Amino acid sequence: EELLEGLAAARVARIFIAFDRDEAGEKGAAEVAAQLMARGIECRRVLFPHGLDANEYARQVQPAAQSLGVLLNAAAWMGKGRAMPSVDESAATTRQNGCGTMPPADTSRAPSSLAAKAAPEAARVVPVPEAQPTPNEAAKEEVPPPITPAVLPPVAIAPSGPTLQPAGEYWVLTLDGLDAGVREYRVGGLEKSLGSEAMKLTLRLKVGDRFHLDCLDLARDGERRRFIERAAEETGLHPDLLKRDLGRLLLAVEQAQAELARPQETATPARVLTSAERTEALLWLTAPDLIGRLRAAFRLAGIVGEENNVLLVYLAGVSRLLERPLAVIVQSPSAAGKSMLMDSSLSFFPEECRIKYSAMTGQSLYYLGETDLKHKILAIVEEAGAEKASYALKLLQSEGELTIASTGKDPATGRMETQEYHVEGPVMIMLTTTAIDLDEELQNRCLTLAVDESPEQTARIQTIQRERRTLAGLVAKTERAELLRVLKNAQRLLSSVEVLNPFAPALTFPSGRTRNRRDHEKYLTLIDAIALLHQHQRPRGRHEVAGRLLEYVEVTVEDIALANALAPEVLGRCLDELPPQTRTLLSHIRALV
Repeated sequence: EELLEGLAAARVARIFIAFDRDEAGEKGAAEVAAQLMARGIECRRVLFPHGLDANEYARQVQPAAQSLGVLLNAAAWMGKGRAMPSVDESAATTRQNGCGTMPPADTSRAPSSLAAKAAPEAARVVPVPEAQPTPNEAAKEEVPPPITPAVLPPVAIAPSGPTLQPAGEYWVLTLDGLDAGVREYRVGGLEKSLGSEAMKLTLRLKVGDRFHLDCLDLARDGERRRFIERAAEETGLHPDLLKRDLGRLLLAVEQAQAELARPQETATPARVLTSAERTEALLWLTAPDLIGRLRAAFRLAGIVGEENNVLLVYLAGVSRLLERPLAVIVQSPSAAGKSMLMDSSLSFFPEECRIKYSAMTGQSLYYLGETDLKHKILAIVEEAGAEKASYALKLLQSEGELTIASTGKDPATGRMETQEYHVEGPVMIMLTTTAIDLDEELQNRCLTLAVDESPEQTARIQTIQRERRTLAGLVAKTERAELLRVLKNAQRLLSSVEVLNPFAPALTFPSGRTRNRRDHEKYLTLIDAIALLHQHQRPRGRHEVAGRLLEYVEVTVEDIALANALAPEVLGRCLDELPPQTRTLLSHIRALV
């Protein structure tokens, strides 16, 4: 009431109401306009895009001052008195009359200055001298003039906030202001906080030749307050400014983390093979002794030792085309070669068939595209980085799909509504980890592989590393690239087809523990993957069921023999209560005793 009396006493002629453009804003604008118009004050409504307020509009639409000026000129007349001229026209008229009013926008200034001053200009009251209307003008007073829709000039949509920019091993956020000058925030350790609720960073604020450096958890309010207090002492900046800066920095760090958590190798459209490439890949798949040639290819590709592990990972990758693919965890200490095993195995598969992440947040899998993972390999560099997504990974492996109901805003109406997200499988999952104790629920869904840590294997690896520096190593590198090209094209020729195992009823498997139920399924899937790999060497069986033709590939005795050779070690390790490294230590102790 006091403000209303003050406006009336100042004989303000026109007020622009710039409330939020939502249901509450419209209601509030109508109530305020009714009170103002009862005092003889003309009201105009600033029409922001739906759901935006003045601040959001100024930050998103650039240049801010020009865009806000357009909205002020196009403000809708709400009632009382004559339809006043536009802001620019009114300013020109009052300048001629010698009256102090809102100056025209100075477009020669920097955009940041204009953006900062545009909102206060919009809120400034515009006093004009009372004028006695002529009879014709009085007649027009009760009828509002027609409102011509404003045509907004094309404007650039700016990002929702400042972003971090990589600078060597650091990330930098630069903020500018006329009063405080350029403020540079340098962030270190951003990658280490991926997949974690904490944001433990090394943060340096630099203003001219003054700076403040500290380590803090940006997600903790107390540590942010401590940084603000100490930085204000060191740099002389106002704590309120630093508080706003840290809020913008927090949003920028979250955005950078989201970008880093995206796939390192993005899914690409399936490549169309030329006739020559198709013939070449088909010859590879149809030649005899496919498994023996694969083992030789692994050695030519620079993989020394680990033949069974690489073959198992390769067959697990082939199982992506089955209804229930295999999953693999490679477990070893740091620097033992688990990442090398993963990368070498993935190199045999086309880029469009694999997706690789460094880390995953708890809900990230649910918001992938519906078919982004179907019949693909999902590789996660460190199991610890996917700890929060372990529940989704378990469901994806067991159910073959993910579905989540989430609350989101309808882009058309702006109202909150329940939205359903669906991710379709099946998908082959591959993880690496240095942890000794794994999540049992995740582990019993996967094949656990252990890297060879023997001194003999280390010597073999060192020999290969030295050979890569020789002429023979350079020649082998060229040959390896050609070999990988052929193997990738061979994978592109494999298709998802049913597998029939006529020998399944005669097979046996341990049944003493309840988890043998899942391990038995892994064993049968391993046999199916071997048969699927040989699909171009065997005739397709056909059987009509309910008017539908069912095509399948049959398992052979040789497929079962290979599975029986690979399964005891890997499935026996899955059944072992001790991790591989602990089991090895126990065997050494027993030998010593």
